[in-house]
Amino acid sequence: MTAPQTLDRLGIARRIPHSGTMCLLDRLVSWDEQAIYCTTATHTHRDNPLRTASGLLSPNLIEYAAQAMALHGGLLAAEGSEPSAGFLASARNVRLGVERLDDIAGELHVHAQRLTGDSSQVLYQFAVKDTAGRSLAEGRAVVVLNTPLAMEST
Repeated sequence: MTAPQTLDRLGIARRIPHSGTMCLLDRLVSWDEQAIYCTTATHTHRDNPLRTASGLLSPNLIEYAAQAMALHGGLLAAEGSEPSAGFLASARNVRLGVERLDDIAGELHVHAQRLTGDSSQVLYQFAVKDTAGRSLAEGRAVVVLNTPLAMEST
């Protein structure tokens, strides 16, 4: 069985380490070996887990992009294998076009492009735009793969 070309929210949640309201992406629109494009309206949900008393602030757009990267990695995994465990190690050259995103009408369009990588880390370029194509966030992110996090001993 090959990886699907499109997915709904439930299909996305089965392929990333986030579930319930923490799964921020609603739809996989398209992807290939180098890039992924997703849409979502979860920024408008009152139960968005990233929302604070000040609202849903724009730095959270990095998490939207990171989930698209995680989904991309899962889709690229060999059939029958587990996707590589990874974590966002850094976000660089991030430019935010808005202060908050909970007041943006319509869907968010989340794009991530794999620039380079190997079995230990991947560099992505990302962009999140509103329905009119206005840039809300863009930058680069490094995802470190297959590296266990240090466990605190008791």
